[in-house]
Amino acid sequence: MAYNIDWIVPALSKPTHLWRLASTITMVAVGLFSKVLIRLLNRSKIYNRQVISDLLANRDQSRPLVTVSNHHSCFDDPGIWGTLTLRHLLCPSKMRWSLAAHDICFTCSQHSYFFSLGKCIPVIRGAGVYQKAVDFMIERLAKGDWVHIFPEGKVNMSKEHIRFKWGIGRMIFESPVPPIVVPIWHIGMDDVLPNEPPYVLRLRKNLTFNYGNPIDMSDM
Repeated sequence: MAYNIDWIVPALSKPTHLWRLASTITMVAVGLFSKVLIRLLNRSKIYNRQVISDLLANRDQSRPLVTVSNHHSCFDDPGIWGTLTLRHLLCPSKMRWSLAAHDICFTCSQHSYFFSLGKCIPVIRGAGVYQKAVDFMIERLAKGDWVHIFPEGKVNMSKEHIRFKWGIGRMIFESPVPPIVVPIWHIGMDDVLPNEPPYVLRLRKNLTFNYGNPIDMSDM
């Protein structure tokens, strides 16, 4: 029997003080782990990090932010955020919300609590763009939050160009305030965490991260 995830979106919509505390601890711990792994234990080249740093520090609080990236490994998120400054990693309230596959990340109580505390929302593949996860993300955009999306909708192991899922389009279109969109491209994450067994994190791999120019959707 599949694990019941119906409680997650309501819990995240109205978090208790205890939930906020646990989420802060989870976000900071995972963020620091990712930074150590990406920056110290592997060899990373980061281009245009000031783009994301400036937006996290200086954009209007009512202006939502959407980041989109390719998806080559299950460690892409949180691994990508190991490129952020400590200032932002230590401020979980400004960190991203992210969609995560319900049949991978939310299969039991322990996993569900961990990923939910890490600001991940269970998305059900095949349920279409009008599902609770997408609705929740639009609500976060309405509050000026940061939402991260893998528009390919899955780990793209072949690295071929595939059709983007429609959810990203709905989120941007229905956001009450036009978001700023930042594309991200990364290479090498599937060397750090391969897509075939044994699923063990690797060290001393070459990684590249490139933050693209921000796209102001109010200009569209």
